[in-house]
Amino acid sequence: MHVETCTCPIHNDYYKIMKVQSKIRVAVGMSGGVDSSVAAALLKQQGYDVVGVFMHFWQEKRESKIRENVCCSLGAQEDARRVCQKLQIPFYTMNMDVPFKKNIVDDFISGYGKCETPNPCVRCNQFIKFGEFIKRAEKLGAQFVATGHYAQVKKDKNGVYHLSKGKDKNKDQTYFLHQLAQKQLSKVMFPVGEFEKPEVRELARKFGLSVASKKESQEVCFIPDGDLAGFLGRYNKLKPGKIVEVDTKKELGQHQDLSLYTLGQRKGIGLGGGPWYAVKLDVKKNILWVSKDEKDLQSKNIRLKNCHWIALIQKLPLKCKCRIRYRAVEADCVVEKIGASYEIRFTRPQRAVTPGQYAVFWKGQECLGGGVIK
Repeated sequence: MHVETCTCPIHNDYYKIMKVQSKIRVAVGMSGGVDSSVAAALLKQQGYDVVGVFMHFWQEKRESKIRENVCCSLGAQEDARRVCQKLQIPFYTMNMDVPFKKNIVDDFISGYGKCETPNPCVRCNQFIKFGEFIKRAEKLGAQFVATGHYAQVKKDKNGVYHLSKGKDKNKDQTYFLHQLAQKQLSKVMFPVGEFEKPEVRELARKFGLSVASKKESQEVCFIPDGDLAGFLGRYNKLKPGKIVEVDTKKELGQHQDLSLYTLGQRKGIGLGGGPWYAVKLDVKKNILWVSKDEKDLQSKNIRLKNCHWIALIQKLPLKCKCRIRYRAVEADCVVEKIGASYEIRFTRPQRAVTPGQYAVFWKGQECLGGGVIK
């Protein structure tokens, strides 16, 4: 390989890109959105042998009808196909229905059945987009896979791969990628990680891509109508129970099922004279405990299970930053190991720490790893 100087379509100054003499094939996971489309365009510009791959995930079938998964709708597939035609690269589709149902949907349903709040996007990256996809891409002759995630992978002098934040602080997606292992990181590229979102949209316009202004989807992809209660009710048997106030121990009403509530929830509890907050889910007694005082949602210590370190096992106790959900503010903490579990002690109490969600660690720009909140 050798380095050539070329002009990026968004910048006036020159920047260096790697021109590949012996074509290295990269399979790009194409969602039909602007980020993955620009990722494919950048890689082609850099001289890689790029192929676009659109993945079909599980879609719920009801009353002989299929409810389209947002991430793999017919419209999204056609957008991805048009981008590949524009870039003059091959376009493939992969059916991920079975592994997606097993690893993502079933875990989601099971987690809610245990009154946890799972994060399906983390598991999708771990098992599908950088698990099953890598294995199948290798059969297409691809040495690497790429996506439109806002993150960066860096390899140190010892050959260890590190996961760093994307340039765009508002779009950084290392939270969703923190369960990736060394072998996975050695085979992935994140071409848009060094750009901010407005730059990516401008790049899309410069490349002449039809998805330059396409909006993003935020909901759980396999629940396209957003009706979580309806979805869970079709797979888990709902069990109504009491709603009880924490301070007075007074019964205030009936809940539909504990799985339909999450800690910190205010809307949808169905009580007058509020606001009321869900502060505890008592699975054994099937009681939803509520309070008007948000202080009842505060926690300074939490424990994790299935903790994963990306580059190496950290020396403990470890001072670092932690987020207890994707949009939470990073908080100072100390991580220690207590028996088989990891414990996090926060400098300041955190609001509505939710079992099933992931607590993720950073030092500076580097994502260290994380685990599931117990």
